Amino acid sequence: MQSYDQTGPQRYRESFGRYYDEFNVGDVYEHRPGRTITESDNTWFTLITMNTHPLHFDKEYAAKSEFKRPLVNSCLTLSMVVGMSVSDISQKAVGNLGWNDIKLTAPVFVGDTIYAESEVLAKRESTSRPGQGLVTVRTIGKKADGTQFISFERTALIAKRGYGIED
Repeated sequence: MQSYDQTGPQRYRESFGRYYDEFNVGDVYEHRPGRTITESDNTWFTLITMNTHPLHFDKEYAAKSEFKRPLVNSCLTLSMVVGMSVSDISQKAVGNLGWNDIKLTAPVFVGDTIYAESEVLAKRESTSRPGQGLVTVRTIGKKADGTQFISFERTALIAKRGYGIED
């Protein structure tokens, strides 16, 4: 969520994210923009993370697989989907507390454009940190054709309004 805070006369600062107080169970956030995955994205991510499975970067090897072409590294798609959700879910987070129930339900290929959305599943005030609360969301990733390829739950510790770094 983008907003602007006035910092002085005729002076504004762009602000992103939601405070704990702004989350409501059942709300769904459609994260934009989407992202078209390139061959460079997949190759660099795979090599940087030391994933040596040739299905991600060897076209000849991948041609012999059931997919007939390289698969995008699933850790890359997870990272991209989480990244897409940051401005809506965790821009004002103190920290991520965990990811649960990660499911990879369809392959992703170079050239696919992906999108993400998150539903707020639960929220509760922190018992040990009075200016913060826990928010749990289910995030799904979909290709442009509507095929869901990933889902997971994530819990973040989020500042309440008036208790954030920017406040």
